[in-house]
Amino acid sequence: MQIENFCSINGEEYRLQPFTLVIFGGAGDLSQRKLLPAMYHLFATGHIAEDFRIIGYGIPEMSSEEYRNFVEGALKKFQVDGYNEETVKKFREKLFYVSGGLEESKMYRKIYELYCETSKDKGKYQVIFYLAIPPYFASQVISNIGQLEFCSGGTVKKVIMEKPFGVDTESAKKLNIEVGKVFQENEIYRIDHYLGKETVQNILFFRFGNSIFEPLWNRNYIEHIQITVAESIGIEHRGAFYEKAGVVRDIIQNHMMQLIALVAMEPPVQFEADYIRDEKVKVFKTVKEMNFEYISENLVRGQYGPGNIKGENVLGYQEEKGVSASSSTPTFIAGKIHIDNWRWSGIPFYIRSGKRMARKVTEIYIHFKTPPLKLFGDECGDIEPNGLILSIQPEEKISMTLNLKYPGTKNTPYPVEMQFDYKSVTGGVKLDAYERLIIDCLKGDLTLFARQDGIEAMWKIVDPINSYWEKHDSHPEFPNYFSGSWGPQKAFDLIEKEGRKWRFSDES
Repeated sequence: MQIENFCSINGEEYRLQPFTLVIFGGAGDLSQRKLLPAMYHLFATGHIAEDFRIIGYGIPEMSSEEYRNFVEGALKKFQVDGYNEETVKKFREKLFYVSGGLEESKMYRKIYELYCETSKDKGKYQVIFYLAIPPYFASQVISNIGQLEFCSGGTVKKVIMEKPFGVDTESAKKLNIEVGKVFQENEIYRIDHYLGKETVQNILFFRFGNSIFEPLWNRNYIEHIQITVAESIGIEHRGAFYEKAGVVRDIIQNHMMQLIALVAMEPPVQFEADYIRDEKVKVFKTVKEMNFEYISENLVRGQYGPGNIKGENVLGYQEEKGVSASSSTPTFIAGKIHIDNWRWSGIPFYIRSGKRMARKVTEIYIHFKTPPLKLFGDECGDIEPNGLILSIQPEEKISMTLNLKYPGTKNTPYPVEMQFDYKSVTGGVKLDAYERLIIDCLKGDLTLFARQDGIEAMWKIVDPINSYWEKHDSHPEFPNYFSGSWGPQKAFDLIEKEGRKWRFSDES
């Protein structure tokens, strides 16, 4: 189909200042797997200009040349797209390294000295500090950054902070105050890589760019909503971290809440950062407060035991490195939440997330109400309701189930699926999530980053869950689901008692 008067989709241009990216945890796992490959790919594809530097800061003792070898090895190990020896050679020249502990304030001076040595015109540069470190080091690092000379001069400075941002509402408020002493709010980029995914961003375009859906996007036509964030992997090397975090702090407080907000929010006044974030915060503030009685009846927790994933036997959570053999940390949650506003009153949002699930999948399922009259007779049972599926990973697609007549003489309704997927229509996603978010930070676009009030509002929602479970942490039935399954039986009981079912189950 020929579309007339369509705006150009080619040739995205970025007018970016020269920059220096300082990565705290520059030799860590996140840097190796995500950040450095993202920076290389942006460089290799021409999305960022030649005039930039990357300074890694970390505990392992290395020279800058040894760091370059280390990064090259990481690019090979993680099979970065577009790996090219000549391009890697040029990329290596951008890399520098400082060894030191995160608490050693005197070592931070070396970052500034290296910045001055490597920047041609330091007044023109913007400096981005990326905290690829465990969250409990954040306050200390921010305080030390504040002592650096370019944090009080004319250089543009920004900080990117990974989730979780704090461990509860009070710690988040305290961290916001501490970060605010060094950076202005428009210089703080609280990153959630889920928001960098094209399909997540497309939720807003799909809703507000198509007039056929917005009139249906409410309690009058939607029966319920399901959001699943399932991973087939376990906690891998993050045992010590996960023991402190659990599934609520790791996934629900950030990823899940952001997905809920994108589905539930009202149209923003304009498609600009603060207008969009204003609407998200309104959603967080209207989530029905969960007291202990509500949590005990409407939320289920779980912990994975040994099992089999794709033919491979895997350990249970309590057998993982860095995990207590009697741990009661949940690796799974399923539950029902309500948004108490005019649009969503009475409509349940079912959420589910877990480690070591049957397969990796992140999707939002909008379940529309069944037609009010049974026009086609009783011979085939109930007609299937319409369903809209916003699939985020591993497939990146949007699909909808519709009812048509099956060919023949009988009036037999037959469900079919209409879908759009990025790979077949656009050739695939152009930038991965981290690449997109790094570009947005360089451009100064805060749309896909959480604001201070949003962070605190999300913690207020989940704090009662953590508080209740930590006060009732005796869980002799843990582990209560096998690796490779879709979670504990209670998760199925939760939704099936209301005459509904999860889109994914052990049989699917």
